[in-house]
Amino acid sequence: MNSSDIAPLRLSNQLLAEKKGKTPGEVVAWLGAVQAQDFAAAKWALGLRMYKVTDAEIEKVFNDGEILRTHVMRPTWHFVAPQDIRSLLELTAPRVHAANAHMYHKLELDDDLLSRCHAVFTKALRGKKYLTRSELANRLAENRIEAAGQRLAYMIMHAELEALICSGPRRGKQFTYALLEERTPQTKKLRRDETLAQWTLRYFASHGPAQLKDFSWWSGLTLQDAQRGLDLAAPQLAHEIIEGKTFWFSPNTKTVKPKAPAALLLSIYDEYTIAYKGRSALGGERYIEKLLAMGNALNSVLILDGKIVGTWKRVVKKGRVEIMTNPFKPLRKDEHEAVIAAATRYGEFLEMPSALS
Repeated sequence: MNSSDIAPLRLSNQLLAEKKGKTPGEVVAWLGAVQAQDFAAAKWALGLRMYKVTDAEIEKVFNDGEILRTHVMRPTWHFVAPQDIRSLLELTAPRVHAANAHMYHKLELDDDLLSRCHAVFTKALRGKKYLTRSELANRLAENRIEAAGQRLAYMIMHAELEALICSGPRRGKQFTYALLEERTPQTKKLRRDETLAQWTLRYFASHGPAQLKDFSWWSGLTLQDAQRGLDLAAPQLAHEIIEGKTFWFSPNTKTVKPKAPAALLLSIYDEYTIAYKGRSALGGERYIEKLLAMGNALNSVLILDGKIVGTWKRVVKKGRVEIMTNPFKPLRKDEHEAVIAAATRYGEFLEMPSALS
């Protein structure tokens, strides 16, 4: 294995090549967690990893609770499989609480107040009464708890991290919250080392080849905890040293390089781009520097054969989606045809005609 093999192997393991998942729940469970603060982009991330599925179908699966959305790592929202949410929170919640400690103090959220918030949430949501964030704020106000802006956001996040609440079905375009115990049954609790070994193995199987620092970044665990997980999982993993760096992956990892160029329209929050501390496998340093210079203007990246070659954005109007690409270099005819195919697939996902410009 050499450095040029990393991208195609990751594409294969992340279900972005020929191998695909059968259901959204299967994709989320395979990846472990899928970053989902951009809800539309997160649905597209799942769609890319299945043969044929639409945005509306994934929306239904989400509303039915077959995948959940909650704060679980770093901290930000992620899609998580119901059967995994508790074990992942057991590992990551303490780290997120530690990261949030300054804001808890700044917003005057002490243990007593947060306990009162939990009691209000439990009573308000009991019996599958799914409520929006503003409705939860009203319930808190009725109990003489001031909740608005960041204060409300951290109250809700704390309850998510404590495995009290999670996503409910959307009400139109609004998100709702539900009691976790009413959204998914309890699962057997494992010893911490068992949980750590399991999640380490799953990360490197679905995201490998990857380095220890990548797993630490993705999970939010300390390097010490990540190393402990790797020590436990190592007998079930393979590794290669490439340019002095150790990459870990499943021994079942294999890939077939496509005969023609393959293009992907990805969000910058897709697991393929966001789940690694080291980004060199994504392409030349000059492209990475150009992307970093774009700052908040960057929402999506154009990928060819696993490498970043430009950016893209979409505009939906009059029942059609227009996709505008900005390649960093002129594309060959076969590369342009691959981008057209990727744009067509995106239109099919949204169930509307697409046009590339």
